[in-house]
Amino acid sequence: MQPLADLIRPKNLEQIAGQGHILGENKPLYNIIKSGKIPNMIFYGSSGVGKTTVARIIADNSDMLLYKLNGTQASVADIKDIVSKTKGYYGYNGILLYLDEIQYLNKKQQQSLLEYIENGKITLIASTTENPYFYVYGAILSRSTVFEFKPVSQGEIIPVINRAFDVCAEQNGKKITLEKGVAELIAQGCGGDVRKSINTVELCVLSAENLENNNINISLENAKLLTQKSSSNYDREGDNHYDLMSALQKSIRGSDENAAIHYAARLIECGDIISLSRRLLVIASEDIGLAHPQAICVVKACVDSAMQLGLPEAKIPLAQAVIFLATAPKSNSAYNAINSALDDIKKGGNFGFPRNLQNKHCDGEGATQKGQNYLYPHNYPNHYVKQQYMPDQLQGRVYYEYGNNRVEQAAKAYWDNIKK
Repeated sequence: MQPLADLIRPKNLEQIAGQGHILGENKPLYNIIKSGKIPNMIFYGSSGVGKTTVARIIADNSDMLLYKLNGTQASVADIKDIVSKTKGYYGYNGILLYLDEIQYLNKKQQQSLLEYIENGKITLIASTTENPYFYVYGAILSRSTVFEFKPVSQGEIIPVINRAFDVCAEQNGKKITLEKGVAELIAQGCGGDVRKSINTVELCVLSAENLENNNINISLENAKLLTQKSSSNYDREGDNHYDLMSALQKSIRGSDENAAIHYAARLIECGDIISLSRRLLVIASEDIGLAHPQAICVVKACVDSAMQLGLPEAKIPLAQAVIFLATAPKSNSAYNAINSALDDIKKGGNFGFPRNLQNKHCDGEGATQKGQNYLYPHNYPNHYVKQQYMPDQLQGRVYYEYGNNRVEQAAKAYWDNIKK
């Protein structure tokens, strides 16, 4: 039995849901396809957003012979076998190789494509769900145009869902009645994945209650049971994970507590409280830092509570930590200071130590300075005395700049008064 998603697969660009930014009339990819002169391309985007479908349409419009390989299984021998087809009659107009999940090919396998891409024997369309700039060999990237396919909006998926129900009705020879809100629920739950929405339609029809011989009723309750959560797109090792972590931290850094709690909720819904907890601990020092030195203690207490409680209760202390950090005063002075110091260390150099800071040991006959001459600060007023602490080569180097917040400015005023 042919899967419903394959049965209603678009045959032309106008039938594709979403991707108006590249496939709308007079948009870049639209014009390329219509020209019939196809360059090497990389399609980047999550599953079920039309990458394979567009590759098929391109092959149909260009009269090229289409071959498909999957990066999880393909070998160099498979690539050479396809190249051998270019010598035959069927390869007269050229071969279009659609390579799905190219990120799973190792460097050597990807390099084997270069020769055939450059001499024009193969036109490559590769797809990946991961950022190609991280996972695709640079030489292939430089010879290809990258197009990003975005998750399809709910509004654009609903017509596809309705069409899928119509096709099911034709196949079954029965009328299908949808309870109000079914299409919207499926569109919401598929997370921008058109294929997933169509599969859900198929499941709803197969499991539906037949009220009459010629009528199939799709209830909202049954649709809820079968609709997959959009969070199932989440991959702890993929781009979605790192985008989510980035969005969370940038929202907290930007003091937008509502956006921050939204991204935290997405992580909690995925059950990934470990990643959320680790990132909150980093943020407490990186972005709040010395503006609120106790922030790390508060967040640590919230994280420990979450780990002891587990889900679902863990969401409460984690939400507390997120909102606390987002609404706290911000300072990255400690973050900047350690990075600046590390830069000096990485540049190299034998910095050594001022003699007064060294551990006590024999000066030796050749020593230019006898005795350690360390001044013990606690023996002086305000527990401070001026002496050299930096290595000779770095004297006067400033790593830490006081942040413009109440706590750090109070510390600055205190030490300015003493050190003057």
